[in-house]
Amino acid sequence: MPDVANVVFIVDDDQDIRTSLSRALRKRGFEVETFGSAREFLYAYDNAQVGCLVLDYGMPEMSGLELQQRLNEAGAPLELVFITGHGGVPESVQAIKSGAVNFLEKPFRQSDLVKNIQTALSLAGEKYERLQTHRQIRERFERLTAREEEIVAHMIARPAEVSSKEIANHLGISPRTVDHHRARILEKLEVNSVVELIDLASRLKDAV
Repeated sequence: MPDVANVVFIVDDDQDIRTSLSRALRKRGFEVETFGSAREFLYAYDNAQVGCLVLDYGMPEMSGLELQQRLNEAGAPLELVFITGHGGVPESVQAIKSGAVNFLEKPFRQSDLVKNIQTALSLAGEKYERLQTHRQIRERFERLTAREEEIVAHMIARPAEVSSKEIANHLGISPRTVDHHRARILEKLEVNSVVELIDLASRLKDAV
């Protein structure tokens, strides 16, 4: 996991809030970056940095919930802690349902925020590892040719019919050709058997 896993991004349109929070968090050893708007954060963030986003709910132009949706769609390795001075129950429920660690109402105790940030950073690290696993497995499958992908799709869809003869009958090719492709498939996917291949495909599906 990257060394930047202790980065806390603060997005709040209140300069005083940004200053006080960043000062307090830096004293506790966190690396902190601050932004005055959701759009300013999106412009600077590269969708690969691991960290915790402390996010104000009610901001002009783009709300915290809208930014959360953007980051979820991008698969960013971030975990969010919302802070708000005027959010209600519906907003907090929506934020939590969309994956936020917590929804804190201002004024809140800094110790509570720190606990939530620590939880968020731990979860963000786990998310990063899942994303890395997904990327690595996906790259293996991308090595396959179109015909090899057909054979793999057959194996996954029909795990009880994976002999070379059965696959050959289904695809209208010779068993010897299937044997050749199977050897290349196992090599490219870095597995030793069809069982491992199916397990790898399942991990790809479940990785994120």
